[in-house]
Amino acid sequence: MAAHFLFLALASSHAIASDPNQLQDFCVADLNSDVFANGFVCKDSKQAKAEDFFFSGLDKAGDTGNKVGSNVTLITVDQIPGLNTLGITLARLDFAPYGLIPPHTHPRATEILTVLEGTLYVGFVTSNPNNQLFIKVLHKGDVFVFPQGLIHFQFNHGKTNAVAISGLSSQNPGVILIPNAVFGTKPPISDDILAKAFQLDKKTIDWLQAQF
Repeated sequence: MAAHFLFLALASSHAIASDPNQLQDFCVADLNSDVFANGFVCKDSKQAKAEDFFFSGLDKAGDTGNKVGSNVTLITVDQIPGLNTLGITLARLDFAPYGLIPPHTHPRATEILTVLEGTLYVGFVTSNPNNQLFIKVLHKGDVFVFPQGLIHFQFNHGKTNAVAISGLSSQNPGVILIPNAVFGTKPPISDDILAKAFQLDKKTIDWLQAQF
């Protein structure tokens, strides 16, 4: 009985755990390895160097000359191999006046954001059936959290540029832009399906799909 209880306890603790604990000081990613793994395999720690934990250039503004007027400079394990297995990512968010990062989700990470310049209107939506919207206007120095997997957005509703920094709780947080995921799939989702889902006529759906 005691052994059975211990097995259940261990199984339960494994099921609710997030990233596993480190078994060594670091695991610098071997980006050239042919071995497929959940993440990246480690290169020999004796070959690690300071540059494996370093990135330069986050002071430079991203190009916001696009349809939505925003740019995300994401710093992941691909840019800093020493992030491998550490469960964290950094991003710089640049916004032109009235620039938007459209509604999106990070399937593998919670995001925490702080505003460096300007003003941002941000929010996230809870899951069904409530679909509650949490919104806030953020000013320089303000911080806001977007829980993992929930749809959220950031909008610069000011007349000047805005800049923010985000931390994400995964070395590979992933991003699903809702408009692109719905209307920009390859091949496209049937307009019959989308017309019924959004209660729109197929002509409108076809027009929306053409934008992506």
